[in-house]
Amino acid sequence: MPASVVTRDRNTSVLSVRGLHRTYGRGPNAFEALRGIDLDIRLGESVAIVGKSGSGKSTLMHLLALLDRPSEGTVVLDGRDVREMSGRELNRARNKTFGFVFQQFFLTPSQTTVENVMLPLKIAGVGRRTRRERALRTLDQLELGDKSKNRAVDLSGGQKQRAVIARALVNDPRIIFADEPTGNLDSVTGGVVEDILFDLNRNLGITLVIVTHDEDLAARCDRRIHIRDGRVDGEDAR
Repeated sequence: MPASVVTRDRNTSVLSVRGLHRTYGRGPNAFEALRGIDLDIRLGESVAIVGKSGSGKSTLMHLLALLDRPSEGTVVLDGRDVREMSGRELNRARNKTFGFVFQQFFLTPSQTTVENVMLPLKIAGVGRRTRRERALRTLDQLELGDKSKNRAVDLSGGQKQRAVIARALVNDPRIIFADEPTGNLDSVTGGVVEDILFDLNRNLGITLVIVTHDEDLAARCDRRIHIRDGRVDGEDAR
């Protein structure tokens, strides 16, 4: 991975949420997934969101990543309440400010690796030649350049996840959200993927937010936020 000297003010909040509630359904069958979350994500840190299945951790990540809207409460990105943002601004934030790495790879199987990696640039309106150059450069950084012409369906699990990371990086995001990023990988391949993510955090200053059941992965983060029954149930730092 490319190394650079990164200056970070760990006291600067890039994302803040206050009084966050998320309820699904109405009436007696309503389910309250989040019940008043207050949380700050600081610039350049790595944060693990941990908890049992159904605790609300993935719901919290979706709200932080602007993939869903809270039923109550505020989400503030770079000091601005996202409720003030237009639909175009929200789409730009999701595409440019954030990168996403999920347990399910969400690659288009019939497309080549480089075509999958180019997708965020295509959405952003970047010209074909430029987006191909940037995608190939990012694949090279992840030691996947030799697989650029392979169809995604023909990649191994570890190669698919590296392709997903390349796709997350190609737009130079400031924050990467990773939901169980090693859940479908064996321990050796998972360790490689973890190292890539933490190298990005350490060397490039990309803020890393990871949802995981994996205690070893969580322990590598600067902070662990424990979620239980839709509430923050404590946090600890490395």
